[in-house]
Amino acid sequence: MNYAATLAVLVVLSFCFPLTVRLGVQVGVPEAIMATTLGALLTFTSTAYLVRWQVRHHRHQLEQLEAARAQVRADPDNPRSYFVRGEHLGAMLLRQGRRREAAEVIDRYSRLGGARESEIVALHEALSRAERRQRRAQGREA
Repeated sequence: MNYAATLAVLVVLSFCFPLTVRLGVQVGVPEAIMATTLGALLTFTSTAYLVRWQVRHHRHQLEQLEAARAQVRADPDNPRSYFVRGEHLGAMLLRQGRRREAAEVIDRYSRLGGARESEIVALHEALSRAERRQRRAQGREA
């Protein structure tokens, strides 16, 4: 679930909360008010925590991506500069959905002299999996 969808769910829940409380009062069940209030507070708290976690996680991924790009810009001929904390820049770009940019990075990396063949093969496989997923998604839309 992305940030906008999470916020949309939060807005819907905020409009449903007063209606649910009124419905409980009309029915005449005071326990319903307490249960609804507790449920709404729990839902709001967990949703707010989830949104904050997603935003923090996304920012962390973007920071790692930028660190990897800076390393590559600083030393483009060193195969180790394509890695940040053991993860390849191409894999990070694929995870962000940037296939074209990932393909360029993987091609540059594969042309380097010190690059390991197993890493190159794994990156090409990840790229082809991402392209297959995109073609399947486009086929479903059509």
